[in-house]
Amino acid sequence: MSMEAHETEKNGERRPGTSWVRLIFYSQRGRIAAGVICAAVFLTAIAFLGNIWLEDAMAVDFSRKNLPPGPLYLFGTDWLGRDMMKRTIAGLSLSIRLGCVTAAAGALIALALGTAAALMGRAVDGLIDLMLGIPHMLLLILISYAAGKGFRGVAAGIALTHWPSLARLLRAEALQIKTSQYVGISQKLGMSPFQVAARHLLPQLAPQFLTGLILLFPHAILHEASITFLGFGLPPETPAAGVILSESMSYLMTGKWWLAVFPGAALVSVVLAFEWLGQGLKALLDPGSAHE
Repeated sequence: MSMEAHETEKNGERRPGTSWVRLIFYSQRGRIAAGVICAAVFLTAIAFLGNIWLEDAMAVDFSRKNLPPGPLYLFGTDWLGRDMMKRTIAGLSLSIRLGCVTAAAGALIALALGTAAALMGRAVDGLIDLMLGIPHMLLLILISYAAGKGFRGVAAGIALTHWPSLARLLRAEALQIKTSQYVGISQKLGMSPFQVAARHLLPQLAPQFLTGLILLFPHAILHEASITFLGFGLPPETPAAGVILSESMSYLMTGKWWLAVFPGAALVSVVLAFEWLGQGLKALLDPGSAHE
């Protein structure tokens, strides 16, 4: 019997014997990793169920209209007899897919321009500052409307307006790396700016890029819901979070509170899950940030 096991029995305690259990419960990084996994599983389950329930979410049945939450319909039904739980999950699944497209596009734009700003100077800096100076929501609505609204218009608007803040962050990190000694030696040996970026800047910017990519998701989802709620986003027949919340406003005064409360709470849960996922990845990739 090992000394550790002997001390455990002597004190009348029994700690988990397996290393993975001990890692999760006795290590801060283990707890963070467990939270990241739970958030990822939660979001994946919503995206998967949304695809399965898409047709059921749009099914109309007037025999069950305006039913309050109960065992058969956990989120109740609306004025057309549609199951609000399936409709909400389908809408959030659409929001997650839209977030994947727009966050990836916006993060890639931010990486390209942030790196270019660090290497080329004021020309690219001026573009980033110009985008930061334009009212965000106004530009998003204008781009979405100009692109024909719908999924394509919303995706274009979010992707083209959500990159400036991440670009400034990546630019600051790239400038710090650029001043390091090994980058200076590489430049003196004749490396071009593109070679310096490929060999030295981009590998070191990967943790910040991945964290920024994840943290763009909640912003994309909230802005999709916002402009759809205002009528500049997805079409009314689409089971989207913004459409559901916009339609529910007409029925809140009649006491049908479940039409807005459950979809709104589910939207907040998804946004918080993405936020938790992003902050957890940041702590795992950058251990120093775990103490902030």
